[in-house]
Amino acid sequence: MSRTVFCRKYQKEMEGLPAPPYPGPRGKDIFEHVSRQAWQDWLKHQTLLINEKRLNLMDPSTQTFLQGEFDKFIAGEEYEKAEGYVPPKP
Repeated sequence: MSRTVFCRKYQKEMEGLPAPPYPGPRGKDIFEHVSRQAWQDWLKHQTLLINEKRLNLMDPSTQTFLQGEFDKFIAGEEYEKAEGYVPPKP
């Protein structure tokens, strides 16, 4: 049986992550309060931001930016979108 968490983003009980995504307190907080679905949605959005904004992951300001956007994304606040992105048609 998979573990469940009360997801901070979707505000309901959902399947949790199998392990913390990072070491330390931040990873533990995500593990305890973010669902597998919310984490997967974030990873897709993060990839979109990195690609569309041509972010350099070696730049510390990019890492700070992405951390801030993750916090907004999970909290349900207004977060950065990729300008001009048009999803592919099915």
